[in-house]
Amino acid sequence: MSYESSFVNTVILITREGMGSADAALQNKLLETYLNLLLKNGTLPNAICFYTDGVKLVVEGSPHLEQLSQIEQRGVRLIICSTCLNYFGLTEKVRVGIVGGMPDILEAQTRAGKVITL
Repeated sequence: MSYESSFVNTVILITREGMGSADAALQNKLLETYLNLLLKNGTLPNAICFYTDGVKLVVEGSPHLEQLSQIEQRGVRLIICSTCLNYFGLTEKVRVGIVGGMPDILEAQTRAGKVITL
């Protein structure tokens, strides 16, 4: 099975500032590698949803903005939780994706054939 076919109709949930539960530097390195592989291999999901600390990845100062922008330009919907942005005071700092709410995230999940949480 190819990577590409295994990502058909997939939604990725990002709920942390990186990937996994190690220290921040390792979390960011792992996410950087993961996003680069998505781009390199063309293994793109239908959507990536960002909530809780994950919203910090789509705002000014995030080390992953360029990768996420490229992913979005290739047609992946980046859905960002407005409640989380408001909670952290980050609404005005969003640089990539669309600000939505939990109904948007729920809709993406229910339409997906597979949901992956990083």
